[in-house]
Amino acid sequence: MTKQQGKVYLVGAGPGDVAYLTVKAYHLLAVAEVLVYDALVDEQLLECVPAHCLRLDVGKRGGKPSTTQGEINKLLVQHCQAGQQVVRLKSGDPFIFGRCTSEIEALKAAGCEFEVIPGISSALAAPLFAGIPLTDAAMSRCFAVFTAHEPDTLDWEALSRLETLVILMGGQHLPEIIHQLLRRKRSRLTPIAIIRWAGTPNQQVWTGQLNNILEKITGLSLSPVVIVIGEVVRLRQYLQSEKINSEDSTTAVIPSLTTMSNHLPLAGKTILVTRSVGQSSEFSDRLQAVGAKVIEMPALEIGPPSSWEELDHAIASLSDFDWLILTSTNGVEYFFARLTALGKDSRALANVKIAVVGEKTAQSLKQQALKPDFIPPNFVADSLVEHFPEVLFGKKILFPRVETGGREILVKELTAKGAEVIEVAAYQSCCPSSIPESAKLALQNHQVDIITFASSKTVQFFCQIIERTFANHTVINLQNVCIASIGPQTSKTCQALFGRVDVEAEEYTLEGLTQALVKWAAGSGEF
Repeated sequence: MTKQQGKVYLVGAGPGDVAYLTVKAYHLLAVAEVLVYDALVDEQLLECVPAHCLRLDVGKRGGKPSTTQGEINKLLVQHCQAGQQVVRLKSGDPFIFGRCTSEIEALKAAGCEFEVIPGISSALAAPLFAGIPLTDAAMSRCFAVFTAHEPDTLDWEALSRLETLVILMGGQHLPEIIHQLLRRKRSRLTPIAIIRWAGTPNQQVWTGQLNNILEKITGLSLSPVVIVIGEVVRLRQYLQSEKINSEDSTTAVIPSLTTMSNHLPLAGKTILVTRSVGQSSEFSDRLQAVGAKVIEMPALEIGPPSSWEELDHAIASLSDFDWLILTSTNGVEYFFARLTALGKDSRALANVKIAVVGEKTAQSLKQQALKPDFIPPNFVADSLVEHFPEVLFGKKILFPRVETGGREILVKELTAKGAEVIEVAAYQSCCPSSIPESAKLALQNHQVDIITFASSKTVQFFCQIIERTFANHTVINLQNVCIASIGPQTSKTCQALFGRVDVEAEEYTLEGLTQALVKWAAGSGEF
């Protein structure tokens, strides 16, 4: 067998939010076997890699223990030579103060294949997020980007003559930066902006002049920050969607999306999305498209049933059934996967009619090249019996479902109408053993505005995970968090476990839940 050849990708993570990753970077993370990442990489990016991916934190932060550059080089070479696909994830762009040279030299010396994937540098993104253009026909015909990590090594005489300066890693040395510029006759009234945690819900912006900015940020931690110095800072008050006093010394908290996107209905809202492990992030994409910052928290694991015996027996006698009822995408996927495993295909259902509950279930069935014979209105199982297109008396119905905790009421109602219902376990759901670090930190730090639930099981398992994760040492207060449900059954479980439900979708789909949240936010978006 030929051994797989390893490769190292030096990838730019952009300013933080997953929305600002390049498409190529996102796809590389999705198939990474080893992730080697820096301290400033946003936690949510770590959730883009597969569950089996080895994650290695080699972040360097001033004054704290950190992995040496030599050790990082060795890790990259070691895992590449082991035949693994390695993503070296760096904040911003790898070639803008990303210390790539040493790593590339080590990889070349060891004969390792590598590729550099560009990212959006905070030097360009942070001013944009703050509403500051770096060039202007009258005020700024050029700009310079530099790091003030070692201010004594810089040519301040040359820098002071440039119209616009963008400074990275300069928070600790801001007094020295100002001193050096004023020594070179830069006007004391020159505008300055300090942008901290650009592109995140924690973004803050301070503006002032060289002669007064230090008064406005006294006692504050300025890391990580991007500093912009030049007349273009004055344009901020004209180019933002909200009127801003450029001389105001108060902290301006900016939503996670750009200031140009502040009109989006969910801008500034952080939403915790509970979903199944490995499930498509389509819902997250919908929420991000209307401005939300999304943190995904898998609250449900789907797997095969403890035994295939009952389902196999039913598949062997499919011709005996009048109807097949499928109430979830999981039911569709596992039923047809088992049908294939037993050497059969959709032709085995030639004389069996199919009823599905929900638009997503119908879409999943369509992928099997089949069209349902019946979809109940309102996308809920409760209306299936009421609107069933045939007399149920004497009908034999196959119902592949979750192994435990399924739709007992549906079975009782079908049986009460005279149908013979054969329930078989097609899959089982269980509670994940851990919580993503990004979700854990957001809950601990009270950064979550909304939690969404698309099934009763996700509500139940969410509560179990919270109780297990934070037992005896941290109180998670959801009092000011909006509880959002996809439909009545899920809402009942929310009521039982949280004592309330704040938003319920009118149409019981993910699109319906998105619209319900937009409508909620358009009201007050508060309690």
